[in-house]
Amino acid sequence: MAELGWRFSRSSGPGGQNVNSTDTRVELLFNLASSAALPPALKARALERLAPRLVDGALVIVASEHRSQWQNRVAAQRRLVDLLQGAIAPPAPPRRRTKPTRGSVERRLAAKKQRSAIKGKRQGRSGSAED
Repeated sequence: MAELGWRFSRSSGPGGQNVNSTDTRVELLFNLASSAALPPALKARALERLAPRLVDGALVIVASEHRSQWQNRVAAQRRLVDLLQGAIAPPAPPRRRTKPTRGSVERRLAAKKQRSAIKGKRQGRSGSAED
């Protein structure tokens, strides 16, 4: 928790006159580049995957959907956890190439022949040669 930075500001949205006087909008700052919470391999993976979202090596998460600052803090922390878990997850195994089944090939070719026949009927060709 010591690596997290917080900023608070006035939020738009629900809250009536309360939003004019209290700082309910929360910005959670997590400096991913200098964090000691992750092993180097996972940190490198997270830095690579989250590169578009980083601002000077820090991850900024904004929460303003609730009326209370505390609920927005909890929402921001949950969002940070979800984001980091997705970023450090191992990559998916590569796709194994497979051949199309015989039935799917036959269905595709039959559909092509049928479509070709429909378009051939539009041509209005007659069997006799024209001079």
